[in-house]
Amino acid sequence: MLSRKDYIKTSLELNLFFGRIMKEHMIFMEVGLLIIDSSLILEGDQLKSSFEKILLETIALSKGAISQKVLESEELVTPLTLNSETITQDNTGICINKEITLAELELKSNPSFNFTPELERKINNINQRAINLVIEVINFKEKVLSKLLKCKMFANLYQLLIDHILREAKFYLMSLENVQKRIKPITDILEQEIFWDTIMKEHALFIRGLLDPTEVDLFNTANDFSQRFDELIEKTKEANKEDISEITKKTIELTAEIRDFKATGTEGLIDCQIKAMAYPLLGDHILREANRYIRLLNNYLKGC
Repeated sequence: MLSRKDYIKTSLELNLFFGRIMKEHMIFMEVGLLIIDSSLILEGDQLKSSFEKILLETIALSKGAISQKVLESEELVTPLTLNSETITQDNTGICINKEITLAELELKSNPSFNFTPELERKINNINQRAINLVIEVINFKEKVLSKLLKCKMFANLYQLLIDHILREAKFYLMSLENVQKRIKPITDILEQEIFWDTIMKEHALFIRGLLDPTEVDLFNTANDFSQRFDELIEKTKEANKEDISEITKKTIELTAEIRDFKATGTEGLIDCQIKAMAYPLLGDHILREANRYIRLLNNYLKGC
């Protein structure tokens, strides 16, 4: 059972991370949808705006309350985020509320923070609203995926990408529902590793698929990452409890490698040094997911 302090900290950190992820998913879908599906574009944009509102409220309540480790992990925002948003907005015409990023860059941790019953009540309200909003997002993604799979629409979006971001939304929903029951979002480390290893593998596949055909070296590197994560997933599925620490150490090493690859790639997109059907915010997005995963893995090892 989560204490009041742990409930507040876990809720804030969960919503700060996944709230941004969800609103960026809507941006990615908007970019890939065609004008014939303008109603879907408008629906996605409204969902994006709703998450931006929740994020701003969450940031206001997070000042001093979240951990220093989360801030240092760069899972909420990186030194590349603001520039990535600016370029992506300029190149796509999609409005991005950069006040969220500026506010997150100012967040600090306060070891003496007072976790009051009033704050707990406010967090409970935000969590419930986030649950309702994530359900809407899930329904939206399922609708688009169904149309794509039935060839009822065309979009510049991989079906696997929609399935990928749909699974992330369901993971967020499950985590929120667990926190609302005052239990930890995910307790099984191997289950968590299989989930995130699959996400990392698919990131490599997406990078491979978005690169210009002339970017042979980057293509081969991304392809190699997808194969290595695939092998790691199979080993993790077969692992016993006594294997967990060794598997987790290998996972940290591989995730750190792809994290550095993503960081370099994002910088390359910002500087227009990589030819790809991608924009900087997509790179920064998957970079932050790797940063969070590494922190979670390190936390588990320290607790062993």
